[in-house]
Amino acid sequence: MAGPDRQRKVIHVDMDAFYASVEQRDDPDLRGKPIAVGGSRERGVVAAASYEARRFGVRSAMPSVTAKRKCAELIFVKPRFDVYRAVSRQIRAIFAEYTPLIEPLSLDEAYLDVTENLKAVASATDVAEQIRARIRAETGLTASAGVSYNKFLAKMASDENKPDGLFVITPRMGPAYVEALPVGKFHGIGPATRARMEGLGIFTGTDLKARTLDFLREHFGKAGLYYYWLARGVDERRVSPDRVRKSVGAETTFSADLFTPEEARAALDPLITKVWTYCEDASIRGRTATLKAKYADFQQITRSRTVDEPVESRAMLEEMVIALAEPLFPVSKGIRLLGVTISSLDVESTPRPGQQLRLPFQGS
Repeated sequence: MAGPDRQRKVIHVDMDAFYASVEQRDDPDLRGKPIAVGGSRERGVVAAASYEARRFGVRSAMPSVTAKRKCAELIFVKPRFDVYRAVSRQIRAIFAEYTPLIEPLSLDEAYLDVTENLKAVASATDVAEQIRARIRAETGLTASAGVSYNKFLAKMASDENKPDGLFVITPRMGPAYVEALPVGKFHGIGPATRARMEGLGIFTGTDLKARTLDFLREHFGKAGLYYYWLARGVDERRVSPDRVRKSVGAETTFSADLFTPEEARAALDPLITKVWTYCEDASIRGRTATLKAKYADFQQITRSRTVDEPVESRAMLEEMVIALAEPLFPVSKGIRLLGVTISSLDVESTPRPGQQLRLPFQGS
């Protein structure tokens, strides 16, 4: 790990439209066509969209009906999570040849600390290029990468030249890059926080930097300190391969509010799958299921249920979550966000320090 006087070198690798790209790789008839993984013509939610579909405005977490309206030629493909996990393991093995400091965020993205890498390559940019080339050669897929001196900027950089791109934010570039960034583009600042910031006259990194620490703490609580330093291009979080998770969760903000139990069940299905996939891959179990709902007016509620024994199947988790969702209906105002979390994790089955975690996917 980098010493106190040594600049850290961080890479964020993000696979390009991972689920959709795997499907197009394995089925030549799908190549070059707009496809949506998950959902169907009549119901459900899109789990991932190919770049061809994204040109029509199709996005992950979008109701299938909306996606079909946006793209009449959209092809729906059933997800194959076993295949995605297998490819993710291939990619993770490539990472491990360069550094043991790997922090997975999902099946298709991870942070790597390559300050002192196993190949003794001086340039983090060169390491990123080598990794991208290896991924293409061994999996037939493309990856984008961001290189910088901290996690926040590496994550932002990986989005700059997607798909199949590389972008570097040097220490000299960092502060100016952040100052020019709209706050809505900051990783970790969602729609609700962005709206609050804009209501306070904070639209860019420059605006955020101009606010005092006391002001940010007053309006954003503990997160105020984090935002204060982000506005200055500072992020001291380390790449942590052995972080212990207290909960596992996934949530989605919808492009159109939900009003019926049927819409909610369809929207919850991929979230339950994401959470359970993580639990399976990381060999952990939890006893508390929590449902989060945010309404159109941004009012937020949570409902939880705890059982005596760890949840041992996806079906059991689904049953708990649906039971928590049913009392929400009928609704007088639409639901704009749903989230599913499992907590009270079984400590004895939590991954050992150094064991790599495979988190649920995120659209990219």
